[in-house]
Amino acid sequence: MSALPQSPHALVTGGGRGIGRAIAAALVGAGATVTVLGRNAATLEEAIKAGAAHFSAVADVSDEVALNAAVAEAAARQPIDILVANAGSAESAPFVKSDSALFSRMMDVNFMGVVHAIRAVVPEMKDRPYGRIVAVASTAGLKGYAYVSAYTAAKHAVVGLVRSLALEMAGSNVTVNAVCPGFTDTDLVAGSIENIMKKTGRSREQAIADLAKHNPQGRLITPQEVADAVLWLCGEGAGAITGQAIAVAGGEI
Repeated sequence: MSALPQSPHALVTGGGRGIGRAIAAALVGAGATVTVLGRNAATLEEAIKAGAAHFSAVADVSDEVALNAAVAEAAARQPIDILVANAGSAESAPFVKSDSALFSRMMDVNFMGVVHAIRAVVPEMKDRPYGRIVAVASTAGLKGYAYVSAYTAAKHAVVGLVRSLALEMAGSNVTVNAVCPGFTDTDLVAGSIENIMKKTGRSREQAIADLAKHNPQGRLITPQEVADAVLWLCGEGAGAITGQAIAVAGGEI
């Protein structure tokens, strides 16, 4: 595993649970000072008490003003060297029932939330000797899935943003990448499982199998596997890795 520089400051959005919390904990374990950002103060505090982070910041990533204020407060403690833009949400519906409001919600959180977070850190990060930006996208940023057209469109936008921004940042010491997990064993996927059960009458085991079938390994990805990929990208030895969208999906892509 490529080592981090000495005591970098990492900001992880959506860091209170699931993939974000696993990433935050991995960064703490590698020696980073970690600030987790999210909407639920209690969830963030639980992550701190569990040793998965050092500080918290409360903001909705889709609210640019609130996010900027939270990032400024975090950066005042220590300049931000690592941004992991992880916060996201998923809603499913057939395209003909996916109205403009659903598309807006998916874009606001999953895409503009990433844009807002990056814009908040890049002006200072680009002039520092080390910087890492990692967006947590999805295999839905690399392929299509039925009944999640809005979510898929937003995640494709994230991958496009990463590829373009990496070229703009190539003259600096900042790398910009995405990790694209397949279906992962998190609260978010638990909601999808409940939705499948409700709409199809399938058992929980059948619903899990329905999602796991996309993975050639026949299982859900673990949050730790995603965290390990992010940690590698944040290491000093990954300085030549930029503009990539790395699938963590058991061979699905």
